Amino acid sequence: MRLGILAVGHKLPDWVAKGCAEYIKRMPRELPLSVTEIKPEPRGSKTREQLLAAEKTRLQAALPGYSRIVVLDERGTDLSTLKLAQRLEDWMREGGDTAFIIGGADGIDEELKQRANETIRLSSLTLPHAMARLILCEQLYRAVSVVKNHPYHREG
Repeated sequence: MRLGILAVGHKLPDWVAKGCAEYIKRMPRELPLSVTEIKPEPRGSKTREQLLAAEKTRLQAALPGYSRIVVLDERGTDLSTLKLAQRLEDWMREGGDTAFIIGGADGIDEELKQRANETIRLSSLTLPHAMARLILCEQLYRAVSVVKNHPYHREG
């Protein structure tokens, strides 16, 4: 099983790329993680719907091969790290690759949200997209650590 983060955005700070690379490197061989940048649609005089539709097309082009889609959205299910680890363990048991979608500045097209198997949120706080990407990489690594009884995550 593989995990992929499909994130709309570009020109992120170096510290985000370095942080994500560190957690990607730490992932076990049997559960590789990748981050794919999806080019945002240039704003110009386009409506929000036009922007989201263009980004949806790019996201859909990156989705083949993923059998499970998890959208990150501020109105999604709030998961603790332990609950994310339980979800990850379930997904590993079920098999199939999982894509996590992080939308751009205008969010994610509603049709793509409806297609998702699950919608989760990282925080009740508003996070910059770069930070959300890094936090998701870290939390996926932490969830794997919980599943493997690695001491990276400590309760209490």
